[in-house]
This record gives sequence, C-alpha cells and structure tokens, in this order.
Amino acid sequence: MRAIVLLGLLCVAQSAAAQLGLPPVRLPAVPAVGVPALPAAGLLAPASDTAAVLGELDPRALRELRQQRIRELLRRHRDVLEADPDGAPIVRGELLAFAPGAATLELAAAAGYTRLREQPLGELGTRIVVLHAPDDTARALARLRSLDPSANLDFNHVYLTGGALAAAAPPSSTPPAAPLPAGAAASAVRVGLIDDGVDAHHEALRTLTIHGFGCGGTAIPAAHGTAVASLLAGRADRFRGAAPGAELYAADVFCGRPTGGAADEIAAAFVWLMHAQVPVINVSLVGPANRTLESVVAAAVAHGHLVVAAVGNDGPAAPPLFPAAWPGVVGVTAVDARQRVLPEAERGPQVKLAAPGAAMAAALSPRGYALVRGTSFAAPLVAGLLALELRAPDRSEADRVLADLERRALHPGAPGPDPAYGYGIVGADLAPPPSLARAQ
Repeated sequence: MRAIVLLGLLCVAQSAAAQLGLPPVRLPAVPAVGVPALPAAGLLAPASDTAAVLGELDPRALRELRQQRIRELLRRHRDVLEADPDGAPIVRGELLAFAPGAATLELAAAAGYTRLREQPLGELGTRIVVLHAPDDTARALARLRSLDPSANLDFNHVYLTGGALAAAAPPSSTPPAAPLPAGAAASAVRVGLIDDGVDAHHEALRTLTIHGFGCGGTAIPAAHGTAVASLLAGRADRFRGAAPGAELYAADVFCGRPTGGAADEIAAAFVWLMHAQVPVINVSLVGPANRTLESVVAAAVAHGHLVVAAVGNDGPAAPPLFPAAWPGVVGVTAVDARQRVLPEAERGPQVKLAAPGAAMAAALSPRGYALVRGTSFAAPLVAGLLALELRAPDRSEADRVLADLERRALHPGAPGPDPAYGYGIVGADLAPPPSLARAQ
C-alpha cells in the first residue's frame, strides 16, 4: 500500500489569505498543481513518497511550498504575525530601529511609539531598538520614516527555512564515507550556522564540538537545522560533511516559536558569531530585503567573515531573496546528480556558486538519514569548503579564498559567471549518497 506523506503543518486552501484579508505574496504566478504543504523543517515522507525530493514531482509544486508556508503561518498565528504590503511575514506591531540616535527615539516616543526591547550589537558598537507600532504596522513604519527620513527603520521580517527532506527505504548496502580531506585538521576548522535547532546527539554530529546560541540555552532540535549542520560538518562511519569534524557554532533563531526566524534574532546570531570570530557563516534561510538585517550582514562582510546563503527555491523568474542577494554574500544554488541546476532554484546575479542539492542524504533528527533537495542543502557544502581554507575573519584573505574556489569551479557552459550557475559547480564529490537514507 502506498504510504502517505507525513505533513505536519501546512495543508491549507488557496483561499486562506483572501479569507483573512491578507495581501497576496508577490511572487511569480504558479498554476495550482495539488502540491502538499510543508512544516517549517521541510517535507517528511516515507519511502514510497520520495518523488518530490528525488525530483519526480512537478517542479512547480516545489516552487509553491514557501508561499504555502507563508499563508499558513499568517493564518495560524495572526495574533503575532501579519503580512507587510508585499505579503512577506512580519512580527505584528514591531518595528526595528538600527543604531537609532537620541533624536530618532525622542521623535518616536512623542508620536506614541513605545520601546519594547533593545538588542545590543557589541561587536558593532551599536544596538537595535524594537519599537511597538501605535496602530497599523505598515502605516506606523511609513509615518516614522517620514518623521526621520535618515533613520534605519524597517519591519521585523520573518525568514524561513527551505527545501525538502524525505525518509527512504533502507538500502541493501551502504558505501563507506569518503576519507577526510587532506590537511583538514578538525580542531583547526570553525564554521557557523544560523538556522533552526541542531540535534547534537545524532550520530553524524555527536563527536563534534558544538557551541549553541539562542532559546535561552535550551536545545530544540529540528529537521532542517540538523540536516544542514550534517552537510556542513558532520562526521560518522558512513557519512561526511564538507568540513567533517569542524567545530560548529550553531545559532537557533527559531526555537519553536511562531515568530521564529525574525530579523532581530538573526541579527543577534550574526553578532554572536562575529564576537566568536567564526570566519564562515552559513545561512540557509530566505526572506525579503530588510534594512536592519542588511546593515548587520554588511558589517559581518566588512569585518572579514564569509557569509554563505541559499538563493532560494521560488523559481528562475522569482524576485531575489535575502540574505543571498545582498552585496558581499556568497549566494549558492543547487544542482542535481547530472549537474543541472534545479528547476525551482532562483536565478540572477546573486548566484555565485553551485553545489549538489538533490538526490543526496543528510542527517535526520533524531536518527538516521533523509533524502534532501533544495538550495538550503547546497549552501553548507560551499560553506564547508570555504571554512577549510579560511581560519579567521580577514577581509583580504576571505576575498582570496573565495576567488580560489571560484577559479576551481567547473562551469558546464561558457567560462565566467552566469545567472544559473554563477562561477560554476564546486563540491561535486561531496554529496552523501542517497543510499544512506533509511526509514525511521
């Protein structure tokens, strides 16, 4: 009997947003294809339903998943979330002021904006102040910007994980993992991750030194973060990540909360990683442009950190997603086993490199492995390769290391960057074999 896809969160009618009076998500039109919806961590499916992850599902369905998640988040958590004028999710009633001067805060207070909390940005010598909007959030932001046009003000946008994961039937035999890269001493390699929770007890991660951030010190393992962490630094008898055994600095910016993935939490994670002098930071999250978060990412890049981000899975005609599309960020797309860019992967100048992102295995919390698909899972392979070469934040050295990797990239077409592959494919031999995935 054909197994049924396990869907935890998002089976929602297309009319949900209209029923709530929410603005539509402004992304390319996608015909209805009866696609299943995803929980925050991705698609979890038993063996007979791995078509979506292996690429047999209509790619239009995969491109629709994030939009479904946004609609369902807004429907389920309307008390704390709403949509901005472009349809992107934001924390209801919250505005971010990056490095506000006293005059800005005085103007805000006089106009009825109250201060909810402050986020010190120690490494940057400044802070984020979270203000409560006195009325409609969008009108309140427009009015505050008109009061102080020079201030760095924005919504508290919510960013999402992406991609798909599926369990698979156990193989008859599993090939051994590739040997450790020559000269890659685990203790000397440090790499950062901003995602949801990492299961430090999984066999691919339990021998690693893992430093955690967020959730008040409580570990809240999740599927997406665990899979990405394993591809970044995992090490087990039959599994290797791109930088196996690296010291991992993992920031959980979700913590199981409806407002998880908010811009101020991601900013705090960046500052934590900057303070720890972690040279390479992987961010397999996507969302809209946000002035506050852009300022923090720009500071990390200026301080010599390499920020690696998934370009997203909204399709080749979709508007760019962030942080991958911000200047200085290494945007990563995904290719399949035949080295073809995934049809759902975004295209554009933000694409710097490509790496395997389909028909491969990654750790699945709490045990075993899953098949994964999407740019979320290509990004950690690139980040791991860069972490093997960059041992401390340094702007000139970061530029050199990135340029070296770009020169080694294999481009299937004409030499030079293009909107699909960027500078080309790296880490083609790093994809853990799909035969590792096994039923839970």
